[in-house]
Amino acid sequence: MLNISGIHEGYVLDHIKAGMSMKIYDYLKLGELEGCTTAIIMNARSNKMGAKDIIKIECPIDAIDIDILGFIDHKITVNIIEHDEIVAKKVLSLPKEVHNVIKCKNPRCISSIEQELEQIFFLADEKKEIYRCKYCEEKYRGK
Repeated sequence: MLNISGIHEGYVLDHIKAGMSMKIYDYLKLGELEGCTTAIIMNARSNKMGAKDIIKIECPIDAIDIDILGFIDHKITVNIIEHDEIVAKKVLSLPKEVHNVIKCKNPRCISSIEQELEQIFFLADEKKEIYRCKYCEEKYRGK
């Protein structure tokens, strides 16, 4: 029997597409957080999705920038936990701009040449979920 206890303070990320939890783990840099506990449940049964992943993160609320989840999948459910209770549910949306999450594929882009320069992409088409490099307008699509 699988038993993962509740958390006192942190997040429960639910309704993650099956197989995407490790990508989210990397994007959120959860392996670099000291004193935080992470539980990943992969391919859990779901009436709504068939299969889904779930991530439980026990950490101070301000330790993680969860806005990046909107870029990865804005349909993820984010439950904010304080004192062992869900105190809020965060609704995600596509961020208007992302910093240092994706890299420009254009080899002539200034961000590819200058290593210290931030990789900045802006939302160019919300319906198609297309982001463009701020420096060269190179298109990025996909999650």
